[in-house]
Amino acid sequence: MEGTMRIFALTALALLVASAAPAQPAGPADVAAAVAAPGRPADQVKLDAVRKPAEILRFEGLKRGDIVLDLFAGGGYYSEIMAKAVGPRGGVLAWEPAGFLTDKAKAGWKELRGRAPNVGLIMVSSAAFTLPGDAFDFVMLHLNYHDVYWQSAKYGYGPLDPNAFLRTVYASMKPGATIAVIDHVGPAGDTRAIVEKLHRIDPAVIKAEFKRAGFVLEAESNLLRNPADDHTKLVFDPSIRGVTDRVVYRFRKPRK
Repeated sequence: MEGTMRIFALTALALLVASAAPAQPAGPADVAAAVAAPGRPADQVKLDAVRKPAEILRFEGLKRGDIVLDLFAGGGYYSEIMAKAVGPRGGVLAWEPAGFLTDKAKAGWKELRGRAPNVGLIMVSSAAFTLPGDAFDFVMLHLNYHDVYWQSAKYGYGPLDPNAFLRTVYASMKPGATIAVIDHVGPAGDTRAIVEKLHRIDPAVIKAEFKRAGFVLEAESNLLRNPADDHTKLVFDPSIRGVTDRVVYRFRKPRK
């Protein structure tokens, strides 16, 4: 495990060093081509209809050459799309808690890096959550900010301090950088209890915590809203899974 961790750490470091290469003129990333690229796993392609990745990334403002941080990257759904969209002058650093990564998941990441070599993966304990400073142009939090409140003995995960988590993320971003936040809408109340029960979060909590961390809410979109979701069901309930009511926010770290 230690050797594997060293390999991933070196991969991540190499990706960040690449950001020092001469930048191509900034412009919108070709997200449509990235979504349509051949070789993406069929189970991920199937999700495109409900996740709308091309529309989301255009709204969030991903650019060619961006250095991206994909937090709680899961199976790499957005990591692969963004890596192809930012092009060879950009790259994606995916962060995933080590306890979430099975042998099958690790094999999937190895295959992903074969298709998108400008992706690096860091898998560490959530207790060791650290990031380099002033490194990223764009950060993705897709369906997982609520997990900052979650904890699991089974997966050796959490609990995290939301304020400390956001301070670390904020410090890792370049001035003017964007953070995309997409999450399942939850009711008001005890945030940790709601997350534990439903894996949802009150949008007012997201806005307040990001504002407290120093971020500015630049825009929000209704792309993934679903008025038929009453916010009372677990997001994995078969009747609502994949089509929950979701907020889509674009926050920015102010320029100095």
